[in-house]
Amino acid sequence: MSKVKDMKLADEGIRKIKWVQKHMPVLEHIKKEFEKTKPFEGITIGSCLHLEPKTINLGLTLQAGGAEVAMTGCNPLSTHDDATAGGAALGLNMYGWREENEKEYYETISDVLDYKPDIIIDDGADMILVLHQERKELLKNVQGACEETTTGVHRLEAMHRDGALKIPLVAVNDAYTKYLFDNRYGTGQSTMDAIMGTTNMLIAGKTVVVCGYGWCGRGVATRANGLGANVIVTEVDPIRALEARMDGYRVMKVEEAVKYADLLITVTGNIDVVSGDDFKNMKDGCMLANSGHFNVEINREDLENQSKAIEEVRDSIEEFTMKDGKRIYLLADGRLVNLAARRAQGHPAEIMDLSFAAQALSAKYILENDLEVGVMKAPDELDYEIARMKLKAMDIEIDNLSNRQNDYLSDWQEGT
Repeated sequence: MSKVKDMKLADEGIRKIKWVQKHMPVLEHIKKEFEKTKPFEGITIGSCLHLEPKTINLGLTLQAGGAEVAMTGCNPLSTHDDATAGGAALGLNMYGWREENEKEYYETISDVLDYKPDIIIDDGADMILVLHQERKELLKNVQGACEETTTGVHRLEAMHRDGALKIPLVAVNDAYTKYLFDNRYGTGQSTMDAIMGTTNMLIAGKTVVVCGYGWCGRGVATRANGLGANVIVTEVDPIRALEARMDGYRVMKVEEAVKYADLLITVTGNIDVVSGDDFKNMKDGCMLANSGHFNVEINREDLENQSKAIEEVRDSIEEFTMKDGKRIYLLADGRLVNLAARRAQGHPAEIMDLSFAAQALSAKYILENDLEVGVMKAPDELDYEIARMKLKAMDIEIDNLSNRQNDYLSDWQEGT
């Protein structure tokens, strides 16, 4: 069963799913293995992820392993309606559509939980939160869960510290083959791609402020710099701030950086990064975008309170005319611009190939191991397995240590 926008979009969705499959060789390899071994036979997997063609391919991979798969979206604006229709036509249980209201968003999460999943794959931890707060009767069915993103891992670690987490959790976000590639290269490229596609504005010569210099922020700063922007970084972590400066960027407080920004991008995972007087200090024409998971980084309420008129001037662009006549532009309602903007397509398929391979293998790991309640990193051996498969698909060979080299690395006596 599925609840999607329009099943007439299925053919277009399937076309897009087949396209990304050509560029996700690791997941395709895993899918073939799953078809043989059926690790999920008799298992139900529920997911709350960004519903677009690459995600549907993950669902099909789990389905190939014998699972009944039910999927819903983790953001009301990131769902691709053709992809959900395509997934439903291919036998997945799809729930969600673009521009759900808040009530519909949580109803579709509950629809997926109605399948009584044995494993949950989440992005942002909303499904896991609903499970613990509103559907506690289902906790006994859940063998474990996987979490896709930094924000979700932070929420779940806080739950565990407070004794509220009742299931084992694999932090897929913390796998090397996830954050070193998805967070850096994926977020960097998809964020700038979405901003350019939404605004049709030149990046070269502009001052771009990147708030946050974690792996996502580094990726955004690198891509903006590569496009010819003058990049300023803001941070709260002294080590990351020092890294940003050593990488060649100016570093300053948000309250100072906003004065120079032609484009400001938040990538912190925290609340109220830009708020209050920050808007008063911005230049006329400043564009604001967020690439963190939730739409809390740019305080929209403060922006609205300081404006005298709001108008949608282009798809996914709102113009806020301030009381002094200055104009500020907010992209994609302050939601993660690389998926929520109308023209956004999310991370490249080659990147999600790694992330979703980590999800698929982590789900299998949960089934095969008796895990304790808590938050754990995906095992390193899964990371190395994925990396080897990706290198093979790219026709890249690497060296192996000789016996002599292995002995040297493990011998504390041999020196100068």
